[in-house]
Amino acid sequence: MLEITSLQNGIVIDHIKAGNGLKIFELLELEKLDDEVAIILNAESKLLGKKDIIKIQNYMDINLDAVSIIDPTATINVIKDDTVIEKKTLELPEEVEGILTCQNPKCISTSERNVRSKFILINRDEKIYKCGYCSHIYDVEE
Repeated sequence: MLEITSLQNGIVIDHIKAGNGLKIFELLELEKLDDEVAIILNAESKLLGKKDIIKIQNYMDINLDAVSIIDPTATINVIKDDTVIEKKTLELPEEVEGILTCQNPKCISTSERNVRSKFILINRDEKIYKCGYCSHIYDVEE
């Protein structure tokens, strides 16, 4: 079995559905960090069968909304001095800004440079949002 050492301080994003780890890595732009980041893909999981895990050394500030958009069932463990000091569960946010991109080419959020995208959750079970500007429907699963 592959061994990845534990973190002394940082964040572990755990219980990511297999295949979503790289999506979260890219959305959070973790490649830009100076700190160590470990991505574990297809790890064995009693709960999920297979899961992905992301470990971020010495970094505490991540966009939980971005993680929950990709996988709302993921969990966040905050580590300090080799101890889990906080466990966070996620859920889809009611509103999302600057994470999703409207697919409507006529939307102001895609045609104007300084307008941040804004989406409103309309169906939690189906992970469906609508654009706050043009009402275009966005299915997160697609």
